Amino acid sequence: MERYVGIEEFKLNQVLDRTGEVTNSHLMPDLTKEQLITIMERMVYIRMFDERCVSLSKQGRLGFYAPVAGQEASMIGSQYVLEKDDWILPGYRDLPQILFHGVPMSQLFLWSKGHTLGGQMPDGVNVTPPQIIIGAQIVQAAGVGLGLKKKKKENIVVTYTGDGGSSQGDFYEGLNFAGAFKTPTIVFVQNNQYAISTPYEKQTAAETIAQKAVAVGIKGVRVDGMDVLATYAVTLEARKRAVSLNEPTLIEAVTYRYGPHSMSGDNPKLYRSEDSESEWIERDPLHRFRVFLQKQELWTDDQEEQVIEKAKEDIQTAIKEVEATKRPSINDLVENMFEK
Repeated sequence: MERYVGIEEFKLNQVLDRTGEVTNSHLMPDLTKEQLITIMERMVYIRMFDERCVSLSKQGRLGFYAPVAGQEASMIGSQYVLEKDDWILPGYRDLPQILFHGVPMSQLFLWSKGHTLGGQMPDGVNVTPPQIIIGAQIVQAAGVGLGLKKKKKENIVVTYTGDGGSSQGDFYEGLNFAGAFKTPTIVFVQNNQYAISTPYEKQTAAETIAQKAVAVGIKGVRVDGMDVLATYAVTLEARKRAVSLNEPTLIEAVTYRYGPHSMSGDNPKLYRSEDSESEWIERDPLHRFRVFLQKQELWTDDQEEQVIEKAKEDIQTAIKEVEATKRPSINDLVENMFEK
């Protein structure tokens, strides 16, 4: 069994720099023009989805919501690799991934509002309800991976958490289990620099999250999480390794959230400077991929506007459906808990 021991290997993998120029052609994924356009469409869609969800939350029409603007590349790039029968065990910020994995938008809104129907995933959609407890889904993902291995499935499980989740006990336990039992598991950490208000450097002495894979003898990879092509490439490699060798991978995507940690009272202006935010806005994942596609004449302003309008229509339809859904009662709570 190959062991991964040197922290010097944890360089930042990148395909596109902040100006949309290719910096590493060797890592460039083999994607068709249609696939490249689809990825851009999804990123634009999610940026509008996020904008509208923030607005709906302020209006009191949604419940808990964790903004995702800035993290589209890490979310869309990693999910686009997956096949239908792969599993996703999400955290509470990972609504975009499970939306494109088959969970209806209206159900995501029901989950946000705490409705009992929100956690009842559709048949054939391999997704668990978004986990609120920080990092708890990582241990579960190792178990799902073991189940896939025992059933000899050529599928994987990917679970997501943030940099704060990588400081939890469940994180280490899950990685250790996946490594010891060689399960087809990807643990994808979106390092958005802050665990709510705690900056990365104050929660761990480790220079990178990826190097934490060394302790459990598995592969660790670090990627520019603002670069959708690099994110896709490293996740694809990790998926192939999981399927062919039953080897887990820890991926650290270095990214940033432009908004607050959640719409439940967080104020990022209290712990982030305008200079630091400006630096990350210059790395915007949509801008760099947009420029890359425009140079190949694959993307126009009209295409982008069409996606934005489609997102607005879908969101309006979904929220109307949710608001017309019967609210759960106390009796419903009992009926959902017990057979009799």
